[in-house]
Amino acid sequence: MSTFAQEFHTLNFAIKESENILLFAHSHPDGDTVGSVLAFREYTQSLGKNVDVACFDPFPDYLSSIIRVDFSNPEQLDLKKYNLIIAADSVERGFEKIKNNFLENQVLAILDHHPDITLRGDINVIDASYSSVCEIVYNFFEANQVDLSPEMATYLLLGILGDTGSLQHSSTTSRVMEIASKLLKKGARLSKIIETTFTNKSIATLKLWGKALEKARINPASGMIVSILTQKDLEECGAGNEDIAQIANILNTVPDTKFSLILSERGDGIVKGSLRSEDYKGVDVSAIAATFGGGGHRLASGFEIKGKIQETADGWEIV
Repeated sequence: MSTFAQEFHTLNFAIKESENILLFAHSHPDGDTVGSVLAFREYTQSLGKNVDVACFDPFPDYLSSIIRVDFSNPEQLDLKKYNLIIAADSVERGFEKIKNNFLENQVLAILDHHPDITLRGDINVIDASYSSVCEIVYNFFEANQVDLSPEMATYLLLGILGDTGSLQHSSTTSRVMEIASKLLKKGARLSKIIETTFTNKSIATLKLWGKALEKARINPASGMIVSILTQKDLEECGAGNEDIAQIANILNTVPDTKFSLILSERGDGIVKGSLRSEDYKGVDVSAIAATFGGGGHRLASGFEIKGKIQETADGWEIV
């Protein structure tokens, strides 16, 4: 696990020297990318910087009870005006579309904890041994002796809890527990995060989960439990893509299975696959995702392919 002392020093210098800063969240934003950019937003604004947060998708509705932020579409921004650009988490889910638009005198920082990231900038903080980018961002603040506000602590805990399955995944190290404790001491709103992301589910979400559980099938030979959700399912339940997020984790709790797969239609002819497993089950789901052009962590990975889901006599196929 890298400490990134030099990179953190350089990044903080770049922040202080920059007047205009762009923060980039990945497509289909989750708690980790949102928490990362919002913590940076709070910090950089406290220094008097002009800050925009860009994403190709809108701010997720399910997080609006914690904070409501308007994300800007990168295509509607003057990308040349920023002195510093910080891309946080899953940077190959959207940032590659705009990376080549920046000039040589613009400083680009990339922070990620996913393996096989090929994008590089001027400052690179990339290490798959970290639980989340929010853990990395916490280390950045600690290294630069930044006093965290309760809001910053809440954003960072949001990302850490999201990417560790509420401190249940194997990525939950003693260091992660230590950071979570320190964030609580700084005023992080744990109960609000849990209520918003894990327990306070709408009827639409529960209906969608019910459809996925009803369709679930187990392949005894591989130990896979799989289910599917179509655009029609989402429309019938009045649900959105954000309501799919936890289904792979739920399926992964079924006894006598080795890994879970949820296939979901995301519009524009795209099917997303989300894979989950546990350390003791001995399955590297990133290897499975890689066969479909995806990637991720050994126990949590995903991929996207073109097509639509069609039911067959033996199950489903993507056509």
